[in-house]
Amino acid sequence: MDVTLTAGGDWSDPACPVARAVDLVGDRWSLLIVRDAMDGATTFTEFRQGLGIARNILTDRLRRLVEHGILAKSPGTDARSHTYRLTPAGQDLFTAVVALRQWGQRHAFAAGEAHSVLVDGRGREVAELRALGRDGEPVSAETTRVRKVGE
Repeated sequence: MDVTLTAGGDWSDPACPVARAVDLVGDRWSLLIVRDAMDGATTFTEFRQGLGIARNILTDRLRRLVEHGILAKSPGTDARSHTYRLTPAGQDLFTAVVALRQWGQRHAFAAGEAHSVLVDGRGREVAELRALGRDGEPVSAETTRVRKVGE
């Protein structure tokens, strides 16, 4: 399912992809739900236990993530339960979650403070992400600019 929000949202810059993405997944709980889904959580109970989130907030965030095509909801093992899985759009958030994780490792912990790290299937720590230009050279806020398209 490919769900796209249309202009008319509450964005300071309606042509900005960052503003739209933040509206969809920018609050703390939504991103942590996506993170936990990437780690294998599929049920309301698994999300609630993993996050320690209030039931009403979890219900709201799961509903929004389903409405926006980030999670898909399916019937669970009994009539009242459901399972949630990442859609292709949700899976596409992996790189953004890794970038946030790595930023947090660099800037949100004191030197030597215990924290988790992301490892690949062989147990090796995932390489640090860096933005690259089309030529493979690193780019930064100082070396890029935003160009509007479709005007």
